[in-house]
Amino acid sequence: MSNQKHHKKSRSFARSPVAIEVSACLIVKNEEQHLSQCLGSLRSLADEIIVVDTGSSDRTISIAKKFQARVLHFEWCDDFAQARNYAISQAKGKWIFVIDADEVLEQRAIALLQEVMQQSDCLAVNLMRSEIGAKQAPYSLVLRLFRNLPEIAFTGIYHESIDQSVVALQAKEPHWRVLNVEVPVLRHYGYRDSEIQLRHKYEFAQRLMHKHLDEFPEDSYMLNKLGALYINHPDSDRYFGISLLQKSLSLMDDSEQQNLTRCEIYYHLGLAYQQNKDWELAKQAYTQVIDLDVPNLVKLSAYLNLGNIYQELNPQDAIAYFEKVTQIAPNFAQGHFNYGIALKTSGRFTEAIASYQRAISLEPTYADAHQNLGVVLMKVGYFPEAITSFTTAIQLHEQQQNYETAEILRSALQEFQ
Repeated sequence: MSNQKHHKKSRSFARSPVAIEVSACLIVKNEEQHLSQCLGSLRSLADEIIVVDTGSSDRTISIAKKFQARVLHFEWCDDFAQARNYAISQAKGKWIFVIDADEVLEQRAIALLQEVMQQSDCLAVNLMRSEIGAKQAPYSLVLRLFRNLPEIAFTGIYHESIDQSVVALQAKEPHWRVLNVEVPVLRHYGYRDSEIQLRHKYEFAQRLMHKHLDEFPEDSYMLNKLGALYINHPDSDRYFGISLLQKSLSLMDDSEQQNLTRCEIYYHLGLAYQQNKDWELAKQAYTQVIDLDVPNLVKLSAYLNLGNIYQELNPQDAIAYFEKVTQIAPNFAQGHFNYGIALKTSGRFTEAIASYQRAISLEPTYADAHQNLGVVLMKVGYFPEAITSFTTAIQLHEQQQNYETAEILRSALQEFQ
């Protein structure tokens, strides 16, 4: 869970009497592109769906009504917590499940969620989320399933969360537990938006987080989120991002409840140092992520990036980190691809071939995996198979509009033949 302090209080809304088991709550604006897939995934879990619209001008509302959602309206006020609290105030269920329009519920996780909700001392649940298309951090934990209790409310005008209210309730009633579901429950597609949409999201997030920090300058959670924003955006001041992350770290206590936020801080510091080619500081930061008591899937990118660093410095040492990635996430194609690179560099060609083939079996359109497989097949003398791999790689690069790479490969292949 994250840590938030000193936020202004959200509006107070009276909760409806509990009548059903699970209420799914969304806040939306112009989400016609994603909404059908999201709402369709909720049918086997939610007894009611509450969609709070903040000013859509597209087909969002009509799509929500097709799924028998209860559509309500909320006047946008630059405060996500306010909108979230209005949505959950309308929920009639014993449990509330918060989801965004660009997320999809994994159907195979539903039985596990139903089992967790049967535990009488469970107050809230951190859910594992797959970040589809993310360049970094393919998995994250988000606190999105919780009991419908009036004490639980969102705080924070951006990156809003219920964490602060959950911690306060646990302090008053220590029997309550927050549980983790450590298999993917949500798929998040927001990172696959167009460059224009992503730029708009970045500018919008930056504005609201700065607005929040103007009022609460020592909010370690928001400092962490804003620092990460500066680290991850190519046109931002990376050194300012580092200073924000370091300030966030200095304001945190040593409680286990802070571990997920601490994990984010160390990870983004590692990313910034890696971008600066400050390998030692990067290795230290990623190692601190690995040492934290958080689920292994959350640590996956730290292992992956440590492997990438050692691939530059000492390829033999990279093998162990990439192997760990494949053990933590056996179905993560990039992990097998990177493992293949390390094995190939170390001359272990047969194992590299197997790793590339595994990556391709998981992601058949993985152009770079086909290309690298061709290189290794060539090295061991399997020329017809290598040509087939290169030909497939060229076709995929062209389909994915990587025309320059496709042309370089085609020229190399013609020279070989």
